[in-house]
Amino acid sequence: MTMPAGAHPTHVDPRLSRYDPLQRVIYFDDFDCGLNGWTTLVGNYEDSIETMTRSYARHMQPMLSQITHWDSGTHGAFDGTYALKIATRAVPGERNTAIKRVTFRKASRIRVETYFAFKPEANELKLSDLDVRSVGLLFDLQDGRQRVMPHLRYLNALDGQRMNRWQFKQRSTPFRAIGSRSETVTHDHLSPNDWEDIPDAGQKLCYNEIPTKINWHYLRFDFDLATMRWLEFQCNDQTFACPDVGSIAIPAMPNLACMLNLVFFCESDTAKRSFFYLDSVLLSGEF
Repeated sequence: MTMPAGAHPTHVDPRLSRYDPLQRVIYFDDFDCGLNGWTTLVGNYEDSIETMTRSYARHMQPMLSQITHWDSGTHGAFDGTYALKIATRAVPGERNTAIKRVTFRKASRIRVETYFAFKPEANELKLSDLDVRSVGLLFDLQDGRQRVMPHLRYLNALDGQRMNRWQFKQRSTPFRAIGSRSETVTHDHLSPNDWEDIPDAGQKLCYNEIPTKINWHYLRFDFDLATMRWLEFQCNDQTFACPDVGSIAIPAMPNLACMLNLVFFCESDTAKRSFFYLDSVLLSGEF
């Protein structure tokens, strides 16, 4: 295919054209092509899996989903048939995760983009728009000095109250040693505590009228690996600058050099399963 003069190279591939990647694509995961290395976030353990923190032990494997509903049949993804589905248990406050673990070549600006949707399980004939507590993402990063974990979530509802705001986290639970050799530690950085509102980051997202009607949303998050600082994020038509937004930061750990892990997560607010769908995920860098 010959590109018109001045056209962006991503326009050669319509799947990439709906994104705005930086100079180099690190990975582009279209879930019509499989799981692409995405798995559940397993907690640390030593000698026995019984040493794993309970909240991590309850995480379940993400799956490929055709998004099939009882009333309308197979919905399919934003593009193609399959989306990555992150499903919680049917317990208030439950969460689930999907993680991809890679390392970085250069400490540069990075950008993650995705098209996502979220819905509760459609097991009641009512709106159910307050059943999903939140959906979000986080990076788990390490350079030569520190391990940094920027967390971003969209808080949809909390204890039955509509929230519609973006939040961040810069504190975690205390670390604890696992096992008898003191080789492994753990902390629950996804605990429900210590979330803070991002200033002026309220946003209403399209839910539609019943649980089986899905609208896809665009999300972009930019971060600088060189300074370990937030830059900005965008959801649909709103862009939010983040000059004063912090991250969880701890001293560098022994075995995590150049770590570049990305996690998506979902939380339920009621005794109903919550579903977080990702059509595809694109991670790019400026190097």
